[in-house]
Amino acid sequence: MDFRLSEEQALFQRSVREFVDREVAPHAATLDATTTFPHETLRKLGDLGLTGLGIPPEYGGSGGDNIMVAIAIEELARGCAATSTVYAVTLSLCTHVIWTFGNEDQKRRYVPALSRAEKLGCYGLTEPEAGSDAASLKTRARRNGDYYFISGTKQFISNGDQADTMILFATLDPSLRSRGITAFIAETRQPGYHVLKVENKLGIRGSSTAAIALENLEVPLTNRLGDEGEGFKIAMQVLDWSRIGIAAQAVGIAQAALEAAVSYARQRHQFGRPIAEHQAIQFLIADMRTRIEAARLLTYWAADLHDRGIRHTAETSMAKLFASEMCEWVTSKALQIHGGYGYLKDFPVERYYRDARITQIYEGTSEVQRMVIARETLGRRSGS
Repeated sequence: MDFRLSEEQALFQRSVREFVDREVAPHAATLDATTTFPHETLRKLGDLGLTGLGIPPEYGGSGGDNIMVAIAIEELARGCAATSTVYAVTLSLCTHVIWTFGNEDQKRRYVPALSRAEKLGCYGLTEPEAGSDAASLKTRARRNGDYYFISGTKQFISNGDQADTMILFATLDPSLRSRGITAFIAETRQPGYHVLKVENKLGIRGSSTAAIALENLEVPLTNRLGDEGEGFKIAMQVLDWSRIGIAAQAVGIAQAALEAAVSYARQRHQFGRPIAEHQAIQFLIADMRTRIEAARLLTYWAADLHDRGIRHTAETSMAKLFASEMCEWVTSKALQIHGGYGYLKDFPVERYYRDARITQIYEGTSEVQRMVIARETLGRRSGS
């Protein structure tokens, strides 16, 4: 068993890190302060081939495995959590969904432009009354000949006001709950797609989160993903891999916080010496690094299982749960090491602390992850 990255993965990590240090991190504070969407960075990510990771070259992608996707998200989050959110949503929740569940025609029509960052994607599952209980969504799809007409409201849609393509979930019959849910590829520039509001958020402020109204949005039959009634199954499978991205994001944010804390501890003097020489600070640094490395290994483990086609529902939830809760703890301790300066916007740790909080909420709250892990564990032990 070898826990090291392959030579290709390690080279990829170095190149992404260099790009992030040069092109992403210097702009993170401005994006946060001005809530500016990172369009220019996305174009550069497309030029580097990062927006096509995991997609074959003949479909506009750059190949690679899911561990490389996790590395890319982690490194982007180390530089700018908001940019990593925009990137992860369009790649994991749109491009990879079409690549995995779409037919050949759908792949040819949508995947190349998304892979080259010519188009941006989003994921339309959550609703005002259907968050953790995704089976209770109320957005309706009514078929008329070769078209579906979809009406309803979606909430907390990352990239929702910027995206060109949405993976959209709607029900044919709410009384059927999960068995009535169907997945579609929807085009957001069509009549009937309305941005109601762009939310004002605590963190990841450079990424947009929107409330969307759908009023008889026309979606052709050729844009249905899978068969009618298969949408819930698709959504749950997507969450199995997209949670790996959130775990990677949490690791990246925490890594940035650790690096900031180490740098500050070396420079800040109290009681006649750098605070890094005080055992209380050293122990904090030791615990921070240990938890980050544990979360990183859980994340790569889940990504490797995904690459090998091994069921990883519990492992993904464990990675997401541990990494997100670790991230809040580490960013809090990094802020504490900075003392009063950590509370000021002059120092990046206050942004890391704000950005960290969402990782315990989206793609399934920590409570939902514990439910998944418990169900998987108890089910396996009972033989079900």
